Parts: sequence; structure tokens; C-alpha cells
Amino acid sequence: MTDCLFCRIVAGEIPADVVYETDATLAFRDIAPKAPVHVLVIPKTHFPDVAALSAADPALAGEVLVSAAQVAKAAGLMSNGYRTIFNTGRYGGQEVFHVHAHVVGGGPLGPMVCR
Repeated sequence: MTDCLFCRIVAGEIPADVVYETDATLAFRDIAPKAPVHVLVIPKTHFPDVAALSAADPALAGEVLVSAAQVAKAAGLMSNGYRTIFNTGRYGGQEVFHVHAHVVGGGPLGPMVCR
């Protein structure tokens, strides 16, 4: 998908601060971090959201979660905790429609949902 921002990052067309990579996944720092550590973990194959990914390729969905845990471990987040967040759809706050997990931590994160 040539118009997908994350597909273009995977293709090397757009630079990213990559922190972890496997054959199937890529993790890079968010350009507008919401916490001291804010890394996005994506499958290299395009799926619009986590529901589509899990339906089409449960094993790859698992690989995304394994990569998220490896990112958290490498960032030193295991002792105090972190969040792994999938935003799905417009109401869920998804802005880029290529499935991605946010790994956030490095300090107190506050409530899950603000009203």
C-alpha cells in the first residue's frame, strides 16, 4: 500500500528511529511521544487494525505482542510496568490505519481513559 505511512516506513521510504526488528515486525519511536518511552510495534505486512490482523493471521498477532514485550524489556520497563495499547477505529483513537501497538511507559501513566 503505497499511501500507508507505516508501509512506507517498512519499505525504507520514510525514516524511523527503529529500536527493534524481526523478520515479521518493526518497532520504532513515536514521533509525538505521550510518555518517556513511546514505541510503535507493527507487523511488516499491512492490516488495517488489530481485529483484521487477529482474524487473518493469529500467529503474526502473537509475534506483534512478543515484539512489544521485547521492546518493553529492552527499554527497562519491566520492573515498574508499562502499557501495550491497540487503538482500533475512529472512536478508538486510531489515526494510522495500519495495525500498531503502542508500548508506553517510563513514568506514571495516569488513568486509562480521561473524560
